[in-house]
Amino acid sequence: MNAIDELKCQKIETLYSKAEVYPYAFDTAPLKDDVTPPYAVVIPQSVFDVQKIVKIANKYNLKIISRGSGTCHTSGCKPTENSIIIHFSKMNKIIEINKENLTAIVESGVILGQLQYEADRFGLFFPPDPSNLKVSTIGGAIALSSGGPRTFKYGSIKDYVINLEVVLADGTIIETGKDVAKNVTGYNLTSLFTGSEGTLGIITKATLKLIPKPEYKLVTMAYFDSLNDCATCVNKIIDSRITPSTIDLIDKNTIDTIEKFNPSGLLSKEGMLLIELDGSKIEVTSKNDELKKILEKWGAVEIVQAKNEEENERIWNARRSAFACTAKLKPNAITEDVVVPREQIVPLINQISKMCKENNLTVCIMGHAGDGNIHPNFALDLSDKDEVARFNKVKDELFRLAVTLGGTLSGEHGIGYEKKKYLDFGIDQNAFEMMKKIKKVFDPKNILNPELIFNNDN
Repeated sequence: MNAIDELKCQKIETLYSKAEVYPYAFDTAPLKDDVTPPYAVVIPQSVFDVQKIVKIANKYNLKIISRGSGTCHTSGCKPTENSIIIHFSKMNKIIEINKENLTAIVESGVILGQLQYEADRFGLFFPPDPSNLKVSTIGGAIALSSGGPRTFKYGSIKDYVINLEVVLADGTIIETGKDVAKNVTGYNLTSLFTGSEGTLGIITKATLKLIPKPEYKLVTMAYFDSLNDCATCVNKIIDSRITPSTIDLIDKNTIDTIEKFNPSGLLSKEGMLLIELDGSKIEVTSKNDELKKILEKWGAVEIVQAKNEEENERIWNARRSAFACTAKLKPNAITEDVVVPREQIVPLINQISKMCKENNLTVCIMGHAGDGNIHPNFALDLSDKDEVARFNKVKDELFRLAVTLGGTLSGEHGIGYEKKKYLDFGIDQNAFEMMKKIKKVFDPKNILNPELIFNNDN
C-alpha cells in the first residue's frame, strides 16, 4: 500500500494522474524551468480529513503544500519533489455570521469577496480588499496577511483575525485563541500563524472580526501633470486630518494600459490618485469639500467624482484590472511588492522609473500610497533571456532600494520561494535566526511548505 491507496481508503478525494496534478505545479508567479508537479492533490472536506492527510504524509515522508486559489505572486504554492497539495476548494462554508458579536466563522476555502457580500447582507463590513478578492480564499489571505487598498484606514487582514483552527505538522489540531474581541491569555499564536505562509501549520477555520458597514462612500479620481505632485499630495491630504479608506496612486503607463484593454473613461495624465471616503453621509460630504480644496491647492488638474454606487464600482473595476491589463502588453507580467515609509514614496517611484528606463523595461507603477505599499507591474517576455537578465538586475536593485529607504521586501504578497534569497539584507538577522527556531519547533521534519521563506538547510 502507498500514500495514494491510504488516502483512497480514508475516502478523501485524491488526484494523482499526471494530467490531473500537472496544473497544480503553478501559481501566479512567473513560470520556471524547474517545474515539479506534486505527487498528489488532495481535496479535504473537514479538519479531520486534513488531520488524516497530514498523518499519511508523515508516514510516507511527503511534503505538504497548502493551496487556496493559487493566486500567490511569490510561488507560495510551489510543489516540491514528493509533495502533496492540500486544496481547500471544498472547505468553503461560511459557518456563521454573528451580528451581535460582530464576527464571522468561516472555513479556509471561503472566497473573500463572498464573505464581504454575505456580511453586507447583515449590514456588516469586512474591510480587507485585495484586488483578487473575487477568487482569493480566506486561508490564503490569512497565510499572506493580505491587505489591499483599504489598509490605510482599516488595516490588513491580520487586524481582523480573532481565532484560528490549525492542523500542525504532526496532525495535532489546535485552537490559537478564543472567539472574543480581547484575549491576552498566553502567547498570541493567532498572530504568529497569520502571515506565516503555511510554514508553521495548516489553517482550516478562522473567526474574523466584522465592523458595521459605513453608511456612504464616495470615490474621487484626482489627476496630476506630475507624478511627484501626485505622490506629494498624499501627505497633504493626511496632514489635513482627512482619513480616506483608500488612497491609491496610479501612473500614466498604468492609466493608458487600462484604457487600452479595459476602456473605463480614465484621463491620460502623468498620475492619478484614487481616493475613497466613507462614513456617514454628512461626514463624507464635509470631508469631501476639504479634500477638493487640498487637491486643487496641491496640483490636481482634473477632479472627477463618482455620482452613484454604479460609478463607484466602475472606477474600482478599472483599478482592479490594472495587472490583468499589464499582462496583455507582453507574453508575461510580474507584479512586485515593496513598502517604504510614506515620506519615501517619491524617491522610490522616481528611482523605479529611472531603473526601468535605463534597462529598457516596461513598467506600470501603482500602489497603496496611503501606507507606502508600491506595486511595479512589469510586462516581459520571459523567453527573451536578455530581457530576463535586465529584469532580474532591476528586481535586485528594487529590493535593495526599498530596504535602503527604510522599507521592506513585501507588504502583502509574502516572501515565498521568489524573495527568500533577499532576506540576508531585508530582515534583522538575529530576528531571522529566531524565526528559524520557531519553524523547527512547529515543523521539526520540515514538511510544511519547505521551499518557502527558509532554505532547506534551515
